[in-house]
Amino acid sequence: MADLFQEKAQDWDLTEMVKGISVAVGSAILDNVVLDDSMDVMDFGAGTGLVTQQVADKVGKVVAVDVSAAMLKKLTAKEELRSKVEILCRDIIEQPVGIEFDLIVSAMAMHHVKNTDKLIQRFAEHLKPSARVALADLDAEDGSFHPEDTEGVYHAGFDRDAFKKLLATHGFQDIRFVTAHTVYKEEKRYPIFLALATKV
Repeated sequence: MADLFQEKAQDWDLTEMVKGISVAVGSAILDNVVLDDSMDVMDFGAGTGLVTQQVADKVGKVVAVDVSAAMLKKLTAKEELRSKVEILCRDIIEQPVGIEFDLIVSAMAMHHVKNTDKLIQRFAEHLKPSARVALADLDAEDGSFHPEDTEGVYHAGFDRDAFKKLLATHGFQDIRFVTAHTVYKEEKRYPIFLALATKV
């Protein structure tokens, strides 16, 4: 499978919009999830580790999962993450990790996954009982957030009510949403939600 982020990875951390989203999502996670040093965390679609960086020193271990080897290579170059983060370059829908986590976090990765239903099922399968998810992505938008013909984008954001139903279908409860950030570009606004839920 082609690495669609091969070129983007080089300057990813320098992109102002990317940095803004990552800092805001990380802050929203810290504000809404109690972290401790006994926790095993999966960062799904971890990329270069911009969200991982914000939680790694507050938990036991982070497994950074991404399908882009180029993005994960940037993550592993960050010295402060090496002792706390294990990287895994794979599609967890096709190849489950075989580990149960206390928390799964994700920032702006779900719209790159075609089968959201299967993804949420996999999240549930990778969680211990009473474990949590903190999943950030775009609210439903008109398709203008990404440039036209951007490869690997399967969803123009997500409707919160539909996403809540999807989480409930796969055994999540105490589902709530906060608006983690809003991106403004070309006179349009694109809110980004953080969905919080607990596995039954």
